[in-house]
Amino acid sequence: MTASSVRAWAFVHKWSSLVSTLFMLLLCLTGLPLIFHHEIDDLFGAGDAPAALAGQAPAPADRIAGNALRDHPGKVLQYIGWDMHEPDKVFVILNGAADAPPNDATVTIYDARSAERLGPSGSTFMQVMLRLHVDLYAGLPGKLFLGAMGLLLVAAIVSGVVLYWPFTRRLPFGTVRPERARRVAWLDLHNLLGIVTVAWLTVVGLTGTINTLSEPLVAVWKAETLGRMIAGHAAGPAPERTASLDTVVARARDAAPGMVPGFIAFPGTPFATPHHFGVFLRGTAPLTARLLQPVLLDAGTGAVADSRALPWYLTALLVSQPLHFGDYGGLPMKVIWALLDLVTIVVLGSGLYLWWARRNRPAPALRVQAA
Repeated sequence: MTASSVRAWAFVHKWSSLVSTLFMLLLCLTGLPLIFHHEIDDLFGAGDAPAALAGQAPAPADRIAGNALRDHPGKVLQYIGWDMHEPDKVFVILNGAADAPPNDATVTIYDARSAERLGPSGSTFMQVMLRLHVDLYAGLPGKLFLGAMGLLLVAAIVSGVVLYWPFTRRLPFGTVRPERARRVAWLDLHNLLGIVTVAWLTVVGLTGTINTLSEPLVAVWKAETLGRMIAGHAAGPAPERTASLDTVVARARDAAPGMVPGFIAFPGTPFATPHHFGVFLRGTAPLTARLLQPVLLDAGTGAVADSRALPWYLTALLVSQPLHFGDYGGLPMKVIWALLDLVTIVVLGSGLYLWWARRNRPAPALRVQAA
């Protein structure tokens, strides 16, 4: 590798890192508690555990919906869902209107067997962490901005890998020289921790970037796939009275044998139409539990209108979410993710320190032998 190419890669690494580092530090700091959001919410008492009702059958979805409307006067139902990690709980999302923004929604947890209200979904602390991590309290523009920072992070990672060999080729792997100047020791540590975490950080950066595109991807799905699913079904006025939720779920399960409901999207929400329910079912095996099968049903009669597999881009979105937060392998995987997150904070912080320490010093000539 020539000296000029090294300078070019160093320029990319420097500026992609500097622009994105502060935001990446914010995402690492907010992402750390989000890894353990179930455990933290339990600690704060958010959505207390259901009462022990051994042998009792799950409550009808209609009863849960009725209780939720009773508990939230003036609100309408947007979604009812079943969390694969907490089978004894049902989450209900209500809002001022079916198409109201998701950030205005109220999320409440109900007992899956007694249908009684357990409490809000998540503590205030975790809700603040989630909003900062997802969109900086700026909605879609905030998501897209963080997605751009994620791409800069990937550029910093790639350029860092390219530069690793020219600058460390004469040193044994893992060398840290504390006897040298402080800046040299921090540079060694920065290089070592960066190359050790490169694969994990790349996965987290790319999956995080994919997650920021959720709203545009859902919009594309609605315009393309959902549009084809409702083609040929007469629109007409929206029904004054909707079908029973339990009937809707039963017919959706008949249309997708072997699958269980993930969530119900009510008419008028982004995952349905004003004339249809959307029931999204998932598999029961570890690999299929993340993949959803949408079934569209007539809101008035509950008859199945259509069912089609999700397109590849939404499948990629669903697969990226557990990879991003490390919640597909239980508590041991969460601990590993948390440790890697802490290491990444050190990498980012040491990069800032190295830039700060060098900013007023002339850059030394690069001595890189041609490869």
